[in-house]
Amino acid sequence: MESGSLEYDTPGGKRLFPTGSGGMVNSNVLHMTKAISQREQNIQLLHIFDVSLLAGEQGSRIEQKYITPVITAPQIEVIPLFPGNAAEERILKLIAASFRLSSDEFGYEIKLQESLTEIWLMLFELSRPMREKKGEHNKSNDKIKLMMIYIHEHYGEKISIPELAAAYLSERECYRVFHDCLHMTPVEYIKTYRLQAACQRLAKGQEPVTVISHDCGLGSSSYFGKVFREYTHCSPTEYRRKWQNRDR
Repeated sequence: MESGSLEYDTPGGKRLFPTGSGGMVNSNVLHMTKAISQREQNIQLLHIFDVSLLAGEQGSRIEQKYITPVITAPQIEVIPLFPGNAAEERILKLIAASFRLSSDEFGYEIKLQESLTEIWLMLFELSRPMREKKGEHNKSNDKIKLMMIYIHEHYGEKISIPELAAAYLSERECYRVFHDCLHMTPVEYIKTYRLQAACQRLAKGQEPVTVISHDCGLGSSSYFGKVFREYTHCSPTEYRRKWQNRDR
């Protein structure tokens, strides 16, 4: 659920999500979001959870009847929810209420499980027409996931695109898959992931900027400062101060 307009991107295509909308992103779906406008505040509220929270033990009747039909349906990438549709708006209100639960409150985990179960049951019913459509398995997803895993495990090292491509497919096919699935080149994805990793470390710790730059594979502090400002519109030091002051 979000405040501020978003462009949501999956291999199946792009969607626009206006303020107050939301949805469910299915398991193992590659996706990315970006704010449509830098002039408005954008807040995304996310519940990320393992289906065992709702289904209980693996192979349970609940999992087989209500969970598996959704998460194994290749045609269901996103179940969008928009204000104005009565059924979808009801789910949006339940999602908003679930974020108002306090983790300090007695029984928080049980209350959250109960809330998410009610939301899932309504999403399950809403997804019926989507589940009845036949979907094809996207092999490009499998290929790019393998390359993404490699990048996530080795982003601090020098990554050669020919070597990355040779491990899974041809270099030409590598560029095509990245373009089709993520709408960017492999080099752009690697740089973006490195910058995201650097952002996390800046927000959480007090390591020197030069150490973070080196560990994240972004080279010299001068280059790091340049690309970081292009990505976040502020310097690494300003970013750290902003997020650590926000926590306080």
